[in-house]
Amino acid sequence: MPIQTTANIWHNGTLIPWEKAQIHVLSHVVHYGSSVFEGIRCYSQPQASAIFRLPEHMQRLLDSAKIYRMGLPYSLDQLCTAVVDLVEANEVAPCYIRPIALRGYGEIGVNPKGSPIDVYIANFPWGKYVPGDEGADVCISSWNRAAPNTLPSLAKAGGGYLNSQLIRMEAEANGYVEGIALDVNGYLSEGSGENLFVVRNGVLYTTPLTNSVLSGITRDSVLTLARNLGIPVVEQAMPRELLYIADEAFFTGTAAEVTPIRSVDRILVADGETGPITKQLADEFFGIANGLRPDRFGWLTPVKVNAEQPVGA
Repeated sequence: MPIQTTANIWHNGTLIPWEKAQIHVLSHVVHYGSSVFEGIRCYSQPQASAIFRLPEHMQRLLDSAKIYRMGLPYSLDQLCTAVVDLVEANEVAPCYIRPIALRGYGEIGVNPKGSPIDVYIANFPWGKYVPGDEGADVCISSWNRAAPNTLPSLAKAGGGYLNSQLIRMEAEANGYVEGIALDVNGYLSEGSGENLFVVRNGVLYTTPLTNSVLSGITRDSVLTLARNLGIPVVEQAMPRELLYIADEAFFTGTAAEVTPIRSVDRILVADGETGPITKQLADEFFGIANGLRPDRFGWLTPVKVNAEQPVGA
């Protein structure tokens, strides 16, 4: 999906014009993938707009940076304020927000010492991420997620998404909209950019963090909603064939939001229709995000921008 430009990008504490947000071709990040980033959505509300779980996203950015020994010179509050200031300055909502911290131009070589750390935040309109109005047709990828103690799954790092690119490109080349990776032990892990949920016999299952999955903010939101609604929740390792006999399956993620899975390896999930638990959780999620239901978990950060239309389904 082409990026739609906006007026400003936040860079190291200052709003700069979109076209001025450039880096040198010899920046460390270009050669070694040394960046950490976030994806955040700002949703339309009946009055103005609101950012979904902003502090949790920015804390994960700080956590990712710490794992990769990137000391960011900004506090959680400063980063959250920067996001609000940017969205309000650009007056674009609903929108997708992309904070990124990267190692810039300094020295060549794997060791990043001597390369400065730059922090940028951009926001722009962005709609549905996973294609398929009736649910996603997906496959099990031939590419595994990285094994533990190779690339840290808890860090949302640029270099790690080379694996995601292989998963997504292979899936599309074979006629699917997304791929699901297994972990090094052959158990279900996650999609190229989404966490995975399965429903069977009224129980909601998801892969635990030990199966090489990102600690997703939307994943956590759905788990919270499910428990609040009285839906039994189990986090455990799952074999791939559980998807073939599931009653329901769906993806979660900031970009994917709550996306039903219609089929896996051309085997329909149940009858191929969105299941009742998936629908209940999606309705609750979008209801809160779009301000149509009470924000009983304190997930929304208001911004003073009048939204034109809602993001997502």
